[in-house]
Amino acid sequence: MKLRNYLQQRITLSPEEWKVFEGMLIKESYPKKFPLLKKGSIEEYVSFIEKGIVRFYVPGEELDTSFAFIFEEEFLCAYDSFLLQQPCRYAAETVTETTIWRLSYHDLQTLYEDYPQFNILGRILSEQIYLKKADRELAFLTQTPEERYTALFSQRPNVMKFIPLQYIATYIGITPQALSRIRKRIS
Repeated sequence: MKLRNYLQQRITLSPEEWKVFEGMLIKESYPKKFPLLKKGSIEEYVSFIEKGIVRFYVPGEELDTSFAFIFEEEFLCAYDSFLLQQPCRYAAETVTETTIWRLSYHDLQTLYEDYPQFNILGRILSEQIYLKKADRELAFLTQTPEERYTALFSQRPNVMKFIPLQYIATYIGITPQALSRIRKRIS
């Protein structure tokens, strides 16, 4: 199980802790373009992507604005909504067929209370979320759209195969037409 391997690289769980944790997990599979979270709903789960890609986006009248892509072996969560248990200001949907393992807000709180190792994991994941957001903000302040596109491509070379160009364009902050021009210049 990819989730178990992921966790074992970050924390040490006893057989009892793993059994309790595993008993709380829900495995779900979704088709491409499935809405995992709608704007205005409350994020109830932290999820681990076993297979697939998910995007976070702000729904627009004419064009949605993508602001995050989450890939295999990464955690997925509308973290602000999850932490505060308040309505989300954005949405999430699958980009490809996706399989995830979900843990509810309530169950995570129980793990935090009963098992110190999960507090360590929570801190590690929070730090990763912060670093990704900080990198993204800095990229928008210091890089051109072409540099953001090139960075995305170099970090995730397979991304172009699965993510529609309109999602990539809004992710790097440009129109699909401007992305076409950048792609022509680069190739």
